[in-house]
Amino acid sequence: MHIKHQLELFPGSFVTLMLFNNVKNAANLRKMAMEGSIDGALLNPSTIVDPLQVLVAANKAIHLYKLGKMKTRTLYSEIIFNLSPTNNISEAFKKFGLSENDPAALIVLIEDETQSVNPEEIVCKVEGQQIPFGELPKIMDIAKVKKLYKLTPQDRKST
Repeated sequence: MHIKHQLELFPGSFVTLMLFNNVKNAANLRKMAMEGSIDGALLNPSTIVDPLQVLVAANKAIHLYKLGKMKTRTLYSEIIFNLSPTNNISEAFKKFGLSENDPAALIVLIEDETQSVNPEEIVCKVEGQQIPFGELPKIMDIAKVKKLYKLTPQDRKST
């Protein structure tokens, strides 16, 4: 029930996306990520419109990692930062990262020649229901997305 995508620019790199709803331990997951016992980016899916948005952020993060030009300390924090329309790292974490009371979570894992991941190890740490990505529109908060990206009614007409 997860998406695994090979990155075109980095053929040995894969991005795995997993979506969860009814998450009861978001605070604990956040703590585990900060301690390094969860090796992944924990996102608030209410701010994600499409999985492509996350894949682009992950692709950019891997590119900057390979160039040694990341603005954050880890690859996973760079993914969260790359989702943000601003250059403020702490704001990116507040708006796109998983908060302690979030009822849903989107987890991003990166795999390459040097590091393999087992999504099932992450799944068993989440106290919630893994759901298909077709459910993302039900979780996404369009008002929050409009506010984050400062979209106006005129912007929506041009798309």
